[in-house]
Amino acid sequence: MGNSNKILTDNLLEELLAQDRVTLPEDTSYDVQLDKIQNHFDFTITDNWPNNPDIMFYTETTADGYEVWIATDDDQRPSVNEDIYYYESDWLEKMEDAMTDGLNIYFQELDDDNYEFKEIVYNVYVEYYNDKKQELEDKLIDDGYKRESTEATTEMV
Repeated sequence: MGNSNKILTDNLLEELLAQDRVTLPEDTSYDVQLDKIQNHFDFTITDNWPNNPDIMFYTETTADGYEVWIATDDDQRPSVNEDIYYYESDWLEKMEDAMTDGLNIYFQELDDDNYEFKEIVYNVYVEYYNDKKQELEDKLIDDGYKRESTEATTEMV
């Protein structure tokens, strides 16, 4: 019975994470989320050009006046088939991977109120939160904590 107070629960994990200033995604502001994920995944993001980015997200205007959205790692020769978007809704599909891969990112609309970008930051923060929670859970298990059991006994067949 010496280990009875070493029970690992979700509440315990959340309390210990909060002590380390790792808060639940829904309780964390956008600015804090962005700062935390930048430090955790080691990526940089800026709207200053040029900054030798690994990947760039920006808009251009076509010869006939249409706006297109570009997400490319080669601003001199973006691939028409893979890097240029006619619709803004798919434009940032490469952003999450760029962040979690630790890339140097140029994002033209960084200071704009871009809902899709904020949603990406939130999703990457959820990944960060889950990483930190798993790291803590693994450490506590190594320290002798046991996961809360859903079955009191196991039946032998």
